[in-house]
Amino acid sequence: MNIYAKSFTTFFKIGLFTLGGGYAMIPLIEAEVVEKHRWVTKEEFLDLIAIAQSCPGVFAINTSVFIGYKLRKVRGAISCALGTALPSFLIILIIAAFFHQFKEIPVVAAMFRGIRPAVVALIAVPTFNMARQAKLNRYTFWIPIVSALLIWLLGVSPIWIILVAAIGGFFYGRCVLPPRSGNLH
Repeated sequence: MNIYAKSFTTFFKIGLFTLGGGYAMIPLIEAEVVEKHRWVTKEEFLDLIAIAQSCPGVFAINTSVFIGYKLRKVRGAISCALGTALPSFLIILIIAAFFHQFKEIPVVAAMFRGIRPAVVALIAVPTFNMARQAKLNRYTFWIPIVSALLIWLLGVSPIWIILVAAIGGFFYGRCVLPPRSGNLH
């Protein structure tokens, strides 16, 4: 199977079996692209997640586009993006066509009530895993906590958090960290 078909199939499978959106896809994407296919390293994956979160657009599509682009430039990006988006599009199309007919059925309503907490867990697990992989320490553990509180309690836009974090990281890297060989300090 060529790389385009393999990447499309991989992301189609991820998109087909993931409830809860892009963040719920993180463990599946990591299992496929880091562990199984070895298309990116764990460190590259963590960087891709950070970039995908920072870019406008759908998180899962952004992630798949970055991985596809790394594999085979524009054609790889298109293949992975289509693989990610197509299952959701088809499922939503089918549900939209028939939802009004079955939304009041008690069993269906109960299923949707059961899915909600599971989706929260699907989002929480990759969040904790990313925190562990980010190698938080006693100097940096406060950053995600303060960021979450600013967003949740004060309604600060995540865009401002990302911009301040990027600027802070830039200055921290330039002013505090010792120069490393190969860096452009």
